[in-house]
Amino acid sequence: MKKSKIAVVTGGSRGLGRDMAVNLAKKGLDVVLTYQSNVTAAQEVVAEIEALGQKAAAIPLDVSDYEAYEPFFRERLQPALAEKFGTSTIDYLVNNAGSISPAPFADASISDFKDMIHIHLMAPFFITQQALKIMNDGGGIVNISTGLTRFATPGFAAYAAMKGGVEVLTKYMARELGQRKIRTNVVAPGAIETDIMGGFVRDNAGMNETIAAETALGRVGLPTDIGAVVAFLCTDEAYWINAQRIEVSGGVHI
Repeated sequence: MKKSKIAVVTGGSRGLGRDMAVNLAKKGLDVVLTYQSNVTAAQEVVAEIEALGQKAAAIPLDVSDYEAYEPFFRERLQPALAEKFGTSTIDYLVNNAGSISPAPFADASISDFKDMIHIHLMAPFFITQQALKIMNDGGGIVNISTGLTRFATPGFAAYAAMKGGVEVLTKYMARELGQRKIRTNVVAPGAIETDIMGGFVRDNAGMNETIAAETALGRVGLPTDIGAVVAFLCTDEAYWINAQRIEVSGGVHI
C-alpha cells in the first residue's frame, strides 16, 4: 500500500486551520496539527481525521515564541513522527497559526506590532527553516496571508504589513527552494466567519452584512471555503503552481 504523505498545519485546532487539516486528510494525507492551548479541540480534529482513515497527531506550539521552534521539531515533532507515522520526514508545511490585534494606525502600540512580527512574519520564516531539515524534496509550503494586502481596511495596518511581508517571503522561498523541487504558495482569505477577534465577522450582524454587500458572491467567507484550496496545493495535481498568491475571498472589493 502506498504510504501517505504528511502535512504539518500550524494552528490546526480551530477555524481555518481545522478545515485545512480535515481537507488534507480528505486528500489522503496524514496530518500533524499544532495548537496553542486547547488540547480538547485539537484532539477532536485528530479524531475527525482518523475517522477519515488517515493518521493524525496534535502537538502544542506557541508560534509567538521563536525560541520554541527548534525544540518543537527536535523534542516533539520528530518523536511523534517516529512513533505514530513510522517516519522521520514530512512533505508539506502550512503556516496558518495567527491572531489579530486591530488598532487604528495612529494608536497601534509597539507591543502589538512586535506580537504581529513574531506571529505572522518570524514564525513562517523560522518555522519553515526548521521544517526544511526534515522535509522531503518535492514537497511544498503554503503560507497564509489575507485579502487585506490588496485592499486597505482601517485598523489592520500592522497585521496587513506582516502579511505583505509573508507574500514577498513566499516568492523568495519558491525561488530558493526550487532546487529541491519544493513549491511555495500563499493563500489569502477574505473576511471569514471564525472566532478570531471574538467572532468579529461571524457574530457582528452589521459587519457581516457590510462585507457581504461588498463581495461579488454576496456573502462573507466560511472556513470551509479555504481548507480545500490549501489541501489542493498540497497534492501532485498542483505541482506546477509555484510562487503564487491565490486570494480566496468570493470577489470582495473588486
